[in-house]
Amino acid sequence: MKKYGLCIPMVLLFFACQQRKAKNEVDIVKSPSEQVNGFLGTSGDHGQMSPAAASPFNMISIGPVTHPGTHTGYDYYAKEFLGFVHTHIEGVGCRGGGGNILVKPIGNEEVDEKLLKKHESAKPGYYKATFENGISAEMATDHNYGVHQYHFPESGKMLKVDLAYAFLNRFEEAQHTAVGNTIKGWVDTKTVCDRGRYRLYFYMEFDHVSTISKSQKDSYVIYGTGNPTIGLRIGFSSVNEEFAKTRVVNGGSLSKTIEKSTLAWNALLGHAKVEGEADRVALFYSLLYRGLQSPYVVSEPDGSYKAIDGTIQKSKDSVYHGWAIWDNYREQMPLLSLLYPQKYGDIVRSIANLYPYGKNDWSTQFEPSNSVRTEHAQVVLLDALEKGHELPLIKIKDSLIKEIDKLDFGSPDKALESSYDLWASSKLMLSIGDTMLANEYLNKALDYKTYWEKDFSDMAWPDVDRMGARGLYQGTLWQYRWFVPFDIEGLQSLAGGESAFREQLDQFFEENNYNHANQPDLQVPGLYNATKEPWKSQQLYRELMLDTVVQAYFNNNSKGIDPYIGRIYNNSPRAYLKTMDDDMGTMSSWFVLRAMGFSAVNVGEPVYYVTAPIFKEVELNWSSQKSFKIQVSNYHKDHFYIKSVQLNGKPLQRNWLTHQEIMNGGELIVETDSVPNLNWGTENQFLTKVSIEKD
Repeated sequence: MKKYGLCIPMVLLFFACQQRKAKNEVDIVKSPSEQVNGFLGTSGDHGQMSPAAASPFNMISIGPVTHPGTHTGYDYYAKEFLGFVHTHIEGVGCRGGGGNILVKPIGNEEVDEKLLKKHESAKPGYYKATFENGISAEMATDHNYGVHQYHFPESGKMLKVDLAYAFLNRFEEAQHTAVGNTIKGWVDTKTVCDRGRYRLYFYMEFDHVSTISKSQKDSYVIYGTGNPTIGLRIGFSSVNEEFAKTRVVNGGSLSKTIEKSTLAWNALLGHAKVEGEADRVALFYSLLYRGLQSPYVVSEPDGSYKAIDGTIQKSKDSVYHGWAIWDNYREQMPLLSLLYPQKYGDIVRSIANLYPYGKNDWSTQFEPSNSVRTEHAQVVLLDALEKGHELPLIKIKDSLIKEIDKLDFGSPDKALESSYDLWASSKLMLSIGDTMLANEYLNKALDYKTYWEKDFSDMAWPDVDRMGARGLYQGTLWQYRWFVPFDIEGLQSLAGGESAFREQLDQFFEENNYNHANQPDLQVPGLYNATKEPWKSQQLYRELMLDTVVQAYFNNNSKGIDPYIGRIYNNSPRAYLKTMDDDMGTMSSWFVLRAMGFSAVNVGEPVYYVTAPIFKEVELNWSSQKSFKIQVSNYHKDHFYIKSVQLNGKPLQRNWLTHQEIMNGGELIVETDSVPNLNWGTENQFLTKVSIEKD
């Protein structure tokens, strides 16, 4: 009896410990970076992303090249690897860009042995792959610094370094030398779409190598020693080799670099804390991660940077580069302004700083990093100005005027887009006291009505749903007709009034004319917020984020060719619609903003429409110690209609908030329901409008 009496308490203690262990395992909360799926959008033409080891706003990202590959040189389902490269410009057109400096581990110099994938893993700042021949590769990044570790099944192996490698054969020329266990120099490469050129200075240092031998004009073979590991540390700079070398000299080990990058990612991703269904949280952070990789910080610790005319300049602010403004001014820039105001200030001042050195719509021959295009930069400048950021507008006034003088009105879409630029420039000129020019530009902007009535009024023409009709770029007449974000009130009037405008929106969506695979009509689902039926925007946002939809357009196809039925945003390698590029964080940011409950009304005005978050709780945090918390009452994962809203304890009947109201901090309580409240959001509506009429 005594024996069994001792045993029973021990058994109870054992089960109690097991229960506590299980509870603790359930209670473990993953950090934001642990939620990120590094393989989202990495297969086929479904996002054009890479799983590369990347740190925030950093032009060096180290990742695999596969055969076959996509815009980023990689496809998740490919098995054969060609090696690893150091630059990726994520999710852009013209078949991508970057891919500088290919490194390939090889087991036998005499045999062209293929690297066949056995397993791979990726997380923010880190990538690892193992191969069937026993070789494994790990890599991590810090700011403009990267570390490789190659492990071989036996000693005496080697690396091949190809300095002339770049995606789409865009390599131009290089200059380099090898001394001891180092290689240093620079490489010149064409930018995305072959419009310009960028130069990267590099410094590479190898561990556990016996010799470095030049095998061809721009390639080397690095021979290992008796150690089965070869290490590589690499630094980049847009200014000179010395800065690149300093990064290597001061750089940490693989483990320290992983740790540093993880801390940096968690700090940035943690500006938005969300609580809800695990799959939604993971998708949210995976997409937020994609919105924080560009533009790139290209200035050095002493403030020096290369301007786009090739001269070396200095700045007290961090200087950014790597632009796709035609795409991401619509969504990524508003997201950055909301979550990272200090960085956003430096980013927009970097955009303003393009003007004194010869800004044009595409790249120059002296870019400090890979880049794409900069149309609608003045819209971004106005948006920043309205959100309280200081800009050197007087200094760049003449350049702003020259840019406006070159606006193109030659096609229906260009006419509307150029009118938007005129409206923005009018506001900029007004802010620096030039009322005459401001009125001139605003009157010209109002000419959009003439262009609209000519091409967008009559939707009975047979070409209205044909992609590229009448010279349109990546859109149809149906999709572009709504692009007057600065004058929604005027657009409603042109359409025949609010009721007719709403009926035409209904037709647009009922006939599946909306195209989420590209940017021209991204703002249209939110236009019901400017009508008597804002609940329809609430419904559309939820469907486009999480539900099954019908999409009829892909790239430049016309309607009726193999439509897609399913979800647009998937946390998988085939994440997006076919031909839907992320465009340097644009489409990811569209989701992130609306998942939190916001959408920009009009870039250039500091106002957001309010929609129902897809989470129980959202909290925005800033370095100022302020926070803005959004709580969803009557929460249900399938409820997306807003029943009521309270801002800081007071009922809010309007369906919009100003940027400053959010930045002031506070609490927003959104009560949701399964049926729409037909009255909420119909009072005190925010419609953009032009305050003067044409003379």
